[in-house]
Amino acid sequence: MIRQMIGELNPTPRILMGPGPSNVHYRVLRAMSTPLVGHLDPQFLSFMDEICNMLRDLFQTKNRLTIPISGTGSAGMETAFVNFLVPGDTVIIGVNGLFGERMSDVAGRCGAEVIRVEEEWGRIIEPERMIQAIKGNPKAKICAVVHAETSTGAQQPLDEIGSFCKPREILFLVDAVTSLAGCGVKVDDWGIDICYSGTQKCLSVPPGLSPITISQKGMDHLHLRKKKIQSWYLDLTMIERYWGEERFYHHTAPVSMLYGLREGLRMIFEEGLEARFRRHRTLGDRLKMELEKLGFRLFAQEGYRLPMLNSVYLPQGMEDLPVRRRLLNQYSIEVGGGLGQVKGKIWRVGLMGETCQIQNIEYLIETLKEILA
Repeated sequence: MIRQMIGELNPTPRILMGPGPSNVHYRVLRAMSTPLVGHLDPQFLSFMDEICNMLRDLFQTKNRLTIPISGTGSAGMETAFVNFLVPGDTVIIGVNGLFGERMSDVAGRCGAEVIRVEEEWGRIIEPERMIQAIKGNPKAKICAVVHAETSTGAQQPLDEIGSFCKPREILFLVDAVTSLAGCGVKVDDWGIDICYSGTQKCLSVPPGLSPITISQKGMDHLHLRKKKIQSWYLDLTMIERYWGEERFYHHTAPVSMLYGLREGLRMIFEEGLEARFRRHRTLGDRLKMELEKLGFRLFAQEGYRLPMLNSVYLPQGMEDLPVRRRLLNQYSIEVGGGLGQVKGKIWRVGLMGETCQIQNIEYLIETLKEILA
């Protein structure tokens, strides 16, 4: 009886202008419907190499271990911490939003002592404060920050912190879940040792994979580790053997997801990185300007506002949830509400990857004019 009641999937198409996922091009969806081959098939192994090479170019790195982890961006975060921490290690984490909080939680679950460098939500953490924390904790194993804080729309400067960490033993860890493919993430130039992202934001591939890259310095730390890594599934010492020349079986790779990632990366490089970053920057500025005209006020710190995730205070008298529900139900536009301490106070309007189009901005603005009138 239940089986007879369940119809074919037919969700209403949406314009995904929230904090993720973003809209996905039909080429990526078509690639994901390509017939399966085995995850150890020689054809698939060659696709894996192509994916790794494109990811290196996207992360702007020469790191040998640059791969997609099977799991969403949070799996990338777990991978970044469980492989490099043992109980009793000290970690310095910049916390100026929800995802800095989440990094602190993950590191704490690894048994690490977490030194939090906190800042008001919406503001960056001044690099000198992170550097002072490193100086004050010379035995710290990791210094971690979020490049693009999805909960606030703030873009954290990285190069000064990375330059300080580079000649030292400490590893520089960066969350680039929202920023990768929407603005520059210069892993080698900025001295980043561990950097992870997610496919569902500016890469415009469905959620399910987390690209990660590890520097040689990071790999040296990993290979000198004596205690077994607490997660079998996310153990990079085993996963690297599957993605490397050995091709040693670890787990069944999500073949269709990797087909999609390969096509999404091809589209990124067809457009060109600089052209893609410029598109996000130009249209992000346009959206901010149009929202301000309607009475919204920009939330994130001036000079450090993300182009692909725009955070704004609501106009006086406008209710958060009723308007967002109307946008979704009547106009099929999804925008994100605030999280944590800014819940009900701000919106987070995404312009990521495939969603970052002028027609989406115009449709949203005209719709808001109609609602606010």
